[in-house]
Amino acid sequence: MATKNRVQVAIIGSGPAGLLLGQLLHLAGIDTIILERRSKDYVLGRVRAGLLEQGTVDLLDRAGVGKRLHAQGLVHEGLDVCFGGVRHRVDLHALSGRKVTIYGQTEVTRDLMDAREAAGAKTVYEAEDVSVHDVGGARPKVRYRKDGAGHEIECDFIAGCDGFHGVCRGSVPASSIACYERVYPFGWIGVLSDTPPVSHELIYVHHERGFALCTMRSHTRSRLYLQCPIEDEVEDWPDERFWDELRRRLDPATAAALVSGPSIEKSITPLRSFVAEPVRFGRLFLAGDAAHIVPPTGAKGLNLAASDVHYLSGALTEHYASGKTAELDAYSARALQRVWKAERFSWWMTHLLHRFPENGAFGTKIQLAELDYLFSSRAAQISLAENYVGLPY
Repeated sequence: MATKNRVQVAIIGSGPAGLLLGQLLHLAGIDTIILERRSKDYVLGRVRAGLLEQGTVDLLDRAGVGKRLHAQGLVHEGLDVCFGGVRHRVDLHALSGRKVTIYGQTEVTRDLMDAREAAGAKTVYEAEDVSVHDVGGARPKVRYRKDGAGHEIECDFIAGCDGFHGVCRGSVPASSIACYERVYPFGWIGVLSDTPPVSHELIYVHHERGFALCTMRSHTRSRLYLQCPIEDEVEDWPDERFWDELRRRLDPATAAALVSGPSIEKSITPLRSFVAEPVRFGRLFLAGDAAHIVPPTGAKGLNLAASDVHYLSGALTEHYASGKTAELDAYSARALQRVWKAERFSWWMTHLLHRFPENGAFGTKIQLAELDYLFSSRAAQISLAENYVGLPY
């Protein structure tokens, strides 16, 4: 016999989307439980994105978890794009009036976990065999197993924040959902190293050998990426090969200034664009990577999860305060409108900066012409800046 409990909102997944939603709902007096199939240490061990839009920072402040972010985060007012061996700066703040902040996703997750624990809100880690039921009715349910015992949670709503491979989107009948996907023919080999960043702002590199990106996690820790064949394995990229290839793709002055060192984490990330429509199915709502994936070129993944949570937390708060459903009914359309704009921007950045061998020499010439236009047109730079710092919610 399963143990039965009741909450107002059951949240599946304890990544940033699920934790941020749980924190905002807690502050609104809404009872939640978060179920996570992995351990807490596993969740904290995932090395992910590290660039926050201003809107995401503001939302974390609203959630009461911004103290460490403001103390340790690195505020950036611009970025560099390197092509033809020359670096060009985009002044994000002058062009858009907004900035971005470098603060690792792991740190965001830690801050939200700490806040949830301090509030005494319930999270179940290592929840096995999670399943959702009756999402089309008035009393949806979530079932799971923990330490060999079965549990059932009755709730008003379910928030599916369980990622691309999670159970929530997978529980929706194929006839009720449309999926749009573009898988790119390359990946990124990423290295984390305790070396000083080569620049105080990000450097995006277009090069005939492939894309490169120099970013950071702190003043003493660098995060660096190279475009690589999708079939490559981490073992194909010993540290010496990675640093040598990165220097080849950078401009001479930056390459000379680059400080190399042993990697403390190394992984290959495939690139894809993916959107599921709609993102509401009765009383089940999808948010974050459960609903959409962007290539990391535009730094939109975590930020899109935050905008989903902004819309969903507001809709649930309004419903419990007034009984109204207008915001809940509008959630899918509002979230997807912003999602598709971010998908467009991430697709554009990816096509602008990466080497697509199938496009040949003509494709490379088109890229260079567009890059040249970008830095000869203030209007083009404004468009890049507005999208990069984040469109309004």
